[in-house]
Amino acid sequence: MAPQTKTERSWSALTPPLSEWILDAISAMGFTKPTPVQHAAIPMFMGNKDVVVEAVTGSGKTLAFMIPMVERLLRLDAPLKKNHVGAIILTPTRELATQIHTVLLSLLKFHAPSAAVMKTDDEDSDMEDADAPPPPAFPSGTLKVVPQLLLGGTVTPAQDLSWFLKNSPNILIGTPGRLLELLSSPHVHCPQSSFDALVMDEADRLLDMGFKDDLQRILSRLPKQRRTGLFSASVSEAVDQLIRVGLRNPVRIAVKVKSRAAPKEGEEGVIEDKRTPASLQMSYLVLPPSHKIPAIKKLLATLQPQPQKVIMYLATCYSVDYFQHVLPEVLKGHAIIPLHGKHPDKVRRKNFAKFVDSMAPSILLTTDVAARGLDIPAVDLVLQTDPPSDPKTFIHRCGRAGRAGRRGLALTFLNPGREEDYIEFLRIRQTPISPLTTPELTITSIDADAASKKMRTVARSDRAIFDKAQRGFVSWVRAYSKHTASSIFRVADLDWEDLGHAWGLLRLPSMPELKKFEGDRTLGLDFELDALAYKDKVREKQRLEELAEGAKKKRFEKRDKEKDAWTLKKEHRATKEVRREKKEKKREHERVAKMDEEERKKEAELQKMIAQVRKKVVEEEEDAFEGFSD
Repeated sequence: MAPQTKTERSWSALTPPLSEWILDAISAMGFTKPTPVQHAAIPMFMGNKDVVVEAVTGSGKTLAFMIPMVERLLRLDAPLKKNHVGAIILTPTRELATQIHTVLLSLLKFHAPSAAVMKTDDEDSDMEDADAPPPPAFPSGTLKVVPQLLLGGTVTPAQDLSWFLKNSPNILIGTPGRLLELLSSPHVHCPQSSFDALVMDEADRLLDMGFKDDLQRILSRLPKQRRTGLFSASVSEAVDQLIRVGLRNPVRIAVKVKSRAAPKEGEEGVIEDKRTPASLQMSYLVLPPSHKIPAIKKLLATLQPQPQKVIMYLATCYSVDYFQHVLPEVLKGHAIIPLHGKHPDKVRRKNFAKFVDSMAPSILLTTDVAARGLDIPAVDLVLQTDPPSDPKTFIHRCGRAGRAGRRGLALTFLNPGREEDYIEFLRIRQTPISPLTTPELTITSIDADAASKKMRTVARSDRAIFDKAQRGFVSWVRAYSKHTASSIFRVADLDWEDLGHAWGLLRLPSMPELKKFEGDRTLGLDFELDALAYKDKVREKQRLEELAEGAKKKRFEKRDKEKDAWTLKKEHRATKEVRREKKEKKREHERVAKMDEEERKKEAELQKMIAQVRKKVVEEEEDAFEGFSD
């Protein structure tokens, strides 16, 4: 997109012009002028155009669809009928839906009729100030925007429907599953006469997370004559399929950043498109696995100013469950806050709010559940101990820092060797990264050993942490084996012993990937596993009982095995005897079959004589003297 002058980029220059209250709101919220994506998308979406917007993270996509959506609803000739929906915003995660809802409420505070009907969760009519002036009253036909947030977790579908019927919201914001449940109710209406717009934020992620069937059901309940907007930092082939199904001749808007690529020897650097903000520095470090945690420790102590909010991405939920226990011992001075998709909804919301509101140095230890769309204020540093499986996710992870013009650093760790090919892999996909030169980090084997020792000290304190380490490591290996760039990330190339030290493992777990491993699974540690106890007394008692039962069971199994071996031997002899008799009968039958008539007569006489002799022998034995009777 060509650069705009200050006049062209002012909010008042947008066509059609925005309402005065909107201008006041965005000014009070600190947005002095529209970003390129807002300047391009708002006029299109205000008109009757479907849009597909691809823009770097932190470029203001939320306001780009929210402002025209609200403006159109407030410019209707009359309010929507009761229980009729005017617009829907779909997101892949609860956190992103909550964020969009919060931004919308902040915007609507400047629209008096909408603000008057908004009810926050902490309102309590019994606590109202008796001297406070009554809320302003507006005529019944006054246009207003009433949003409803739809999330699974603490609120049931029945409660969602009850709130809908009571408040008659005209904008729904939520994840596909819960939204579909509400739309399935006969009391919720989205007719052609009322429904105006559908927005899918992080549209490619909606499809990647397996919401395709839910999306199709949602689209089937919406009128075809509508405006649809797809917004994302990366538009994939899956979204292209959705464009053909759900959009009508959409306008594509792509806002990218220009940057000069690092020049090759003897050549001048060329200007390339980037998919990340210019204020974001994306760098990498090539280190053995056991040096990564010590490098993070030194980085946090060396960077100036010291990072206050850091996001550290791990590959799996089980990895987060383990590292949340051991990292506080290594990275002292930073609070470790875990967040992943397997947490209950209440825990997710609590931990996310704790990180956002934190005034002390904090690290959000998370998975890709926090990779998309979330606008977390003042994130200075993003750490990726391993590159994500999907290269598109790489952009979204990095984009949590350097938002809205703020400077940020996104650092990715790579293992030496084949993983270094990932640098060229990203460059080809318009996501160039450069080596980290400032600050300069030097990590020694002493640093690595010290970090491993601290993690192992924590693991030795509670068998539950040992269990989490084993499960987390196995889940990490499985995730590593499923990388999209499988030619770069190969399980066969992993250094298992160094990885064991990097994780602070007390021993390598039993898993198929280690069948051909001939190294030391104990990692050189003198460690008795049976002696490691659970801190939880109930769980430890159960373990000891199972251990005793297991020893008893082994003794019985050994005895049963010996008994079974004798029985099997006896049965084997009997089987051999039966087989031998069958063979003898077969040979006898074949011998007799070859005889002529004369030979058969002689054979019959011989068998008769043998039978008489046997009978005589039996009779003699019966007549034998057996002693005097009593």
